[in-house]
Amino acid sequence: MRAIQRCLPAVIVLLAASVSGAGTEDACSLLSPAEVTAAFGAKVPLKGGSMGTVKVCSGNTATATILIRLAKSKGKASADAAAAGIQMMKDLGAQVEVKTFGPITCSTITPPKNMEQYGFNTTCSVVKGGFVGAIEVTAKAKKDQVPIEKLRPLAEKMSARMP
Repeated sequence: MRAIQRCLPAVIVLLAASVSGAGTEDACSLLSPAEVTAAFGAKVPLKGGSMGTVKVCSGNTATATILIRLAKSKGKASADAAAAGIQMMKDLGAQVEVKTFGPITCSTITPPKNMEQYGFNTTCSVVKGGFVGAIEVTAKAKKDQVPIEKLRPLAEKMSARMP
């Protein structure tokens, strides 16, 4: 059981970090604070930074953490890492839903009961011009998990602003 609990955060990081350096691009420029606030119905203060070579922009609401990422794509290696991460989550008992809309891929991960403390994840990512942009929302409770249909329009806006 402890091994499974230690694996979930690692898998989410694997899915989040299956990209390489992004140069000087700014993840916070992909969505405006007003767009994020409108989508989540609450003001979300966003702060830029980086996770290694991945540019990030993050914020919190009372019920969730929001993370926007921008990085150079590793091409097939990124897709293979994401697929392996999704399969690992399924093997751990998580319910995983994946939907593709042209260049946008969205997923939800609903953990098994014994792993709910790690959150309920929804992510939409887009590959464009050698870059990967993603918006990820991790809710604290199942009732607050963001549906793909709500996150997809933000990914579409991000796509239009990507390098």
